[in-house]
Amino acid sequence: MKKLSLILYFLIGKHLPSNYYPFGNFFNKVRIFLLKKNIKIGKKTIIQTGFRFGMKGKIIIGSDCRINENVYIQSAIIGNYVLIAPNVSILASSHIFSDTSVPILTQGDTPPNPVIIEDDVWIGRNAILLPGIKIGRGAIIGAGAVVTKDIPKYAIVGGIPAKLLKYRIQKPLD
Repeated sequence: MKKLSLILYFLIGKHLPSNYYPFGNFFNKVRIFLLKKNIKIGKKTIIQTGFRFGMKGKIIIGSDCRINENVYIQSAIIGNYVLIAPNVSILASSHIFSDTSVPILTQGDTPPNPVIIEDDVWIGRNAILLPGIKIGRGAIIGAGAVVTKDIPKYAIVGGIPAKLLKYRIQKPLD
């Protein structure tokens, strides 16, 4: 049943209209139904058209999340109330390239290292999150940012690589 739902998702569910269109909520329910056979998804989460995921480890998506169009997730643990804008990439592995006498293509991949996104996070359009990072509660990742290291709670970051711009609240003590 898992493989069949995976095939149906990538053939049909991935291409159904977003929930902004007429009958969009129905299409979202179909997408979620097909995805739940392979991914743990919380209640009242919306996943828009074009969502793709890798099989590089586990994917857990919390409740009341909104994942917009054309998001790609290799492996991640996502909290509740998370907003992910269109075209975001969340990566969990990379290529091994340490041996210069062997082509990079044949060296394989690093082991999966899922991204952890805590509750109440907003990730802007076209952001890229690299393997193994942790995004703290309440953080905002600016559009187009490339996140290469952990982001503290309530931080607002942007740029390439992402740098701290300010905090949403006075810097937390912990």
